[in-house]
Amino acid sequence: MVLWKLESDEGFFRIYDSKKLIAGYFDPDYGDVFSKDNSEEIISSMIKNHEKISGGLLMIPCVKFRLFDTDLDTSLENVEAQVLRVNAHLQKWKNFLSETNRQSHSIRISHTDQDMLTITFPIVFSKPTPLEKLSLLEELFETLELLQKSSLL
Repeated sequence: MVLWKLESDEGFFRIYDSKKLIAGYFDPDYGDVFSKDNSEEIISSMIKNHEKISGGLLMIPCVKFRLFDTDLDTSLENVEAQVLRVNAHLQKWKNFLSETNRQSHSIRISHTDQDMLTITFPIVFSKPTPLEKLSLLEELFETLELLQKSSLL
């Protein structure tokens, strides 16, 4: 069993696995604070006061291509093998999204690795949950474990 850990970082939470590697990010849904001039202070106060939220967005690595490296010098066979590997991994994602009834998601290029795509999807909590690491982790745990068991994390 993987032991997950959350660390707050300027309004979002980094998710670490048991090896202390970043597994993803959780961006809480703070409500309609971003249209206000003092949104950073509002969010900071919400976290400090452990205000309750109903969910947020989970962003995790989707797939690494192992092709888009500036020093790439490879063969057609290797490119084909990587494309087949990526396709098999994308099928796992399709299964996960289908089995968990997650129709809404977004795929983007990772901001830290141009050879990787990330996937972001909404998480709706089972109950209003305090902005506190252990409470948030309790709500995220089932999804993180399912992603781990599906070889997606």
